[in-house]
Amino acid sequence: MNFVEELKWRGMIQDIMPETEQQLQKEMTTAYLGIDPTADSLHIGHLVGVMMLRHFQRAGHRPIALIGGATGMIGDPSMKNAERNLLDETTLRHNQDSIRKQLAKFLDFDSDAPNAAKLVNNYDWMKDYSFLDFIRDIGKHITVNYMMAKDSVKKRLGAESNVGMSFTEFSYQLLQGYDFLYLYEHENCRLQMGGSDQWGNITTGTELIRRTLGHDAAAYALTCPLITKADGGKFGKTESGNVWLDRRYTTPYSFYQFWLNVSDADAGKYIRIFTALDRHEIEAIEREQSEAPHLRPLQKRLAQEVTVMVHSKQDYDAAVEASEILFGNATEDVLKRLDEPTLLSVFEGVPHYGIPHDELQKGIKATDLCVTTAPVFPSKGEMRKMVQNGGVNINKVKLTDSDTVINTDFLLNNKYILIQRGKKNYFLLISQ
Repeated sequence: MNFVEELKWRGMIQDIMPETEQQLQKEMTTAYLGIDPTADSLHIGHLVGVMMLRHFQRAGHRPIALIGGATGMIGDPSMKNAERNLLDETTLRHNQDSIRKQLAKFLDFDSDAPNAAKLVNNYDWMKDYSFLDFIRDIGKHITVNYMMAKDSVKKRLGAESNVGMSFTEFSYQLLQGYDFLYLYEHENCRLQMGGSDQWGNITTGTELIRRTLGHDAAAYALTCPLITKADGGKFGKTESGNVWLDRRYTTPYSFYQFWLNVSDADAGKYIRIFTALDRHEIEAIEREQSEAPHLRPLQKRLAQEVTVMVHSKQDYDAAVEASEILFGNATEDVLKRLDEPTLLSVFEGVPHYGIPHDELQKGIKATDLCVTTAPVFPSKGEMRKMVQNGGVNINKVKLTDSDTVINTDFLLNNKYILIQRGKKNYFLLISQ
């Protein structure tokens, strides 16, 4: 597998330094990609870089994932218009451990293969490096003129920015450049990869290597495009924020739904970037999409591949099953199997009403529950009429008698009751 050719047809190359491809064809090469440890979970914006590392390892090369413990304490000015909050070491170590577990689903860290992946943290080689030593050893090789010419610096110092840039952030590219030099010397790392916004920082590293070790020290750079949506919106953002890989922050159901609901214009691009499906299989699915776009085979396969990869086949199956509750003919058993986070994810957009727990303990007629306690129906007469016509369900079971007594036995997860009025109107009652 030719790594560069693989990335090209997937649309994953923005910039590549001359002779990079020749280096990769010549021998097994080590490359690294930096990951910002500002949270204890990756989000789907990180997946582009992670997939680059995965393809790199599949092509027989050796990937290094670098956790930016030191640089995370400073903050990269690239694509930012303000400084970030800085993290302490305890938080950074916790975040590193959590991120490694997620990366292990994509990369082989533990085999005896010569190209087994490695996780490093630049805090480990920066924490005891004194400021004076760093400025003397590293700072003398890169001029201020060179650093000022970088886009990330020019944008922050430009007329449109009234924020400016601290020396802390100005020094970021020097620190990232040193990471490359350190890994070049200690891990035989010849290539740095990243998003296109990192091109300036990466080339600072190649320049530092050349100026420090001599012109024969060959180092390379490769970046992928920043992923965008066809409508110009920011990829990976929803109304509730980032789409995370950790189920504590984004349930597998919501994760699955994100991919399932991407536009037709984006689905073809995303399935190339975020899955390991080969070119022929993707093109076959695209033909299916063009023949029957209403069936959305691209989105369905994309959602399946990414959900299984990030979570599990079991989580994917559960997400599909949960989707049927709103959009299909799911049964009471399916509803009862949902855990609380998934239940709340499925019914996030439907009206929620609180109901007194003590009333449920005593028992309350369905009409009183759905008219007086919670305004699911405007009147008891309207509710009775719809019940007679078979249009009311409680927990996916058809209600046949308006005077049925509802009590705590009806609670899902000991807390919720789902009312369905007609085919599409849902209401979630929450015992309080």
